[in-house]
Amino acid sequence: MWSKLFPKRFSLLKTFVIIFLSFSFLVRLSFLLWDFRQVDSNVFNLIKTFVVGLFFDIGTVSYFTIPYLIYLIFFPIKWYGNLVDRIITYFGFSLGVLISYFSFFGEFTFWDEFQRRYNFIAVDYLVYTYEVVKNINESYPLPILIGSLLILVFLTVFLTIKLGFFQISFKNETSFKNKLVAALPWFIIVFICGFSITNDQAEWSSNRYNNELSKAGIYSFFAAFRNNELAYSEFYKTIPEKVAFEVIQNDFENKGETILHANKNEIFRTVINTDSIKKEQKPNVIFICIESLSAKYLQTFGGEENITPTLDLLAQESLFFTNLYATGTRTVRGMEAITLSIPPTPGRSIVKRKNNTGLFTIGEVFRIKGYQRNFFYGGDGYFDNMNTYFGGNGFNIVDRGRGFLLDKNITTTRTNIEDNEVSFENAWGVCDEDIYAKVLKEADKAYKTGIPFFDFVMTTSNHKPYTYPEDKVDIPSGSGRNGAIKYTDYAIGEFLETAKTKPWFKNTVFVIMSDHCASSAGRWELDIQNYHIPGLIYNLSEAQPQKVDKLSSQIDMFPTLFAQLGWDYESNLFGQNILNMKPEDERAFVGNYRKLGYLKDNKVMVLGDGESANFYQWNPGDNSLNSLPMDSEFLKTAISNYQVADNLYKNGGLKLNSLIK
Repeated sequence: MWSKLFPKRFSLLKTFVIIFLSFSFLVRLSFLLWDFRQVDSNVFNLIKTFVVGLFFDIGTVSYFTIPYLIYLIFFPIKWYGNLVDRIITYFGFSLGVLISYFSFFGEFTFWDEFQRRYNFIAVDYLVYTYEVVKNINESYPLPILIGSLLILVFLTVFLTIKLGFFQISFKNETSFKNKLVAALPWFIIVFICGFSITNDQAEWSSNRYNNELSKAGIYSFFAAFRNNELAYSEFYKTIPEKVAFEVIQNDFENKGETILHANKNEIFRTVINTDSIKKEQKPNVIFICIESLSAKYLQTFGGEENITPTLDLLAQESLFFTNLYATGTRTVRGMEAITLSIPPTPGRSIVKRKNNTGLFTIGEVFRIKGYQRNFFYGGDGYFDNMNTYFGGNGFNIVDRGRGFLLDKNITTTRTNIEDNEVSFENAWGVCDEDIYAKVLKEADKAYKTGIPFFDFVMTTSNHKPYTYPEDKVDIPSGSGRNGAIKYTDYAIGEFLETAKTKPWFKNTVFVIMSDHCASSAGRWELDIQNYHIPGLIYNLSEAQPQKVDKLSSQIDMFPTLFAQLGWDYESNLFGQNILNMKPEDERAFVGNYRKLGYLKDNKVMVLGDGESANFYQWNPGDNSLNSLPMDSEFLKTAISNYQVADNLYKNGGLKLNSLIK
């Protein structure tokens, strides 16, 4: 009876399941030991972590079983063991093992970078295989890894054959009915997982690491694939749209900014220079967006490695913002926050979404003031949709193009960084010195026209594989993040020293800020300290150097600059002038693609999909979050900001043609 219900022909399938679950357990155990200090190591919680993990592993492997089960059910029993059957079975088993091992190997590189299971970043990276594969090749010994992977697959198949699990010619063993009965449990598991189980059900703990360990990598990948875009109104706590807009509009009105269409769901308004002493200035503006630089690396913030001497010196000579926070965890999130001056919306960044051209960005404010606008990137701006976003919002493109064309509807110029302008290049593009050399060359050209320019410069050197030209700094290229940071800092210093020799330097303001931190992962829903970034405004005419300690966000940097330049302008930006903030105005927005945080007075509201809202006291000393009783007004303000931001994008409220009549 037992053999009829569980046919021997199914033994190969059982072997694959055991192999998958065993390796998945080892991966989970490895990650636990890797970051054991961050994990909630209470025995009960550790057991629960592995039990929940096993549940998701079984759900994952069930999807692998279905193709082979269908094959076994419908492949005629009389043909069991023939050549076709053997080829299909050997190939299918080998392919399943290869995919599983490849995923497990890949998870280690992903965890090393993000301390997370596969998420939407892994999905996005599928689109940009050139940069990603090249980066992996430069960061890891790829031939050794691939060779090891293939050897492991070969050994697995060899041992499976040797142990007799490939005996497949059981022609008289069972019936079609019994095969259906044996396969039924796996079909039930797949049905339950497909329709009743979601990846966020693995997030049972207040400790983020335990939640990530509870997940299965492949399951998380496909969950992210399905949820790459999240509609705020469908998944998050909301209030009536009219109320949300009233909260935000009243806040701007209280700051003396006149809403132009108060009866509409808009925030389009007039911003007036309230400092009568400041006359309007129109200097050139060069914005340097530094890749992945956390505030903690600067000596000014307590860094002990002395790897940012240039930035530490600039901090003493600039408007230096010491309490500034990035809105997100990726470059495109930083770009979104800086250019649109908007709180993050759930899912993928607006930079990567459809309908992201013709928007009201900071570039529009510069355009109205008569500026030429340029976006500089050392790689191919096709990556992460940057060229379409910047080109479609009025910026000229200067990048290291590899032949990808701009959208035919985008009418902007594109200038290539030529081979003879490159001294060093890695997976992400040319080194920072080369991109700055191009900026200097284009600035010289622009100066001759007499038209002021705004340059958005995206650096790349502070990114894995952390390679850069040799003999520039005293840390060898490719040896780690500290060397890349020191080279990044060195390149900024060399750039500014050369810029000082230019006739346009005196009339040029330099804004320097990170796109995001080196790592945002932590044990909490949102690890607040891992959003802390440096930001400064240098060479601003008639401005005395000062440290500004007010809590602020990336979205506030350019509204602050516009105020320092004495500009009156129409605005659709959420950002505020940091220098004019009163204590009650100080706040910051932080988030990842699912969690949205509103930080104020060392309290943080975290909004999550599933209409969750958690309120915490943040303790900067140990970077911990302690639960607080819900504050309805705090919650209302947090919801209003995020709901309005999402509404403006979704309903065209960010579009120029809907604002400027």
